[in-house]
Amino acid sequence: MIVYGTSISPFVRKVLVALAEKGIRYEHRPVAPQAEDADFRAASPVGKVPAIDDNGFRLADSSAILDYLERLYPQPALIPADPKHAARARWFDKFAEVEFDRQLSVVFTERFLKPRLLKVPGDEALAQQALDQNLPPLFDYLETQITGPFLVGDAFGIADIAVASPFHNLRLAHVQVDAGRWPKLAGWAALTLDRPSFVTAIAAPAW
Repeated sequence: MIVYGTSISPFVRKVLVALAEKGIRYEHRPVAPQAEDADFRAASPVGKVPAIDDNGFRLADSSAILDYLERLYPQPALIPADPKHAARARWFDKFAEVEFDRQLSVVFTERFLKPRLLKVPGDEALAQQALDQNLPPLFDYLETQITGPFLVGDAFGIADIAVASPFHNLRLAHVQVDAGRWPKLAGWAALTLDRPSFVTAIAAPAW
């Protein structure tokens, strides 16, 4: 299996973590979104990362890829068997993709992506607004949802992968979760990012 996409993307990170958790061998080809790479574009016609090519089966979008991996390699399960837990896991996957990353990516873009990679000034006012106004309600919500080491049920799964993946991008932007205000969230994020699968994904080459 070939995985296309820069490991700096939280969505690529989701796939790399899932592959590591399931012990699936793969080749990682780090490409940027919209890269003009023929093989990558064959797997992702609109230039979206991540994308995979599994012996000719091509697919883009992290959630779709995780569904594929779960059905192809059901053990260890990353989607709970219990219907309610499975539904909540799907919700957290969507929450992370649509609500959480949308706000967090503002901080990442303005404080890391623009100055460090694009070599242009970031908009600190936008980043600070996200930190002061937009992210705290989402942190508040997550703080109420954490009752143990895993977001859903009694096992690590897609909810943990999806929600924790963007937190590394906050670290890259030199932002830490305030453990005084959100102690459960800060502890859960640190514990999850320290899992071997996350450590491996974070260490993967970006370009």
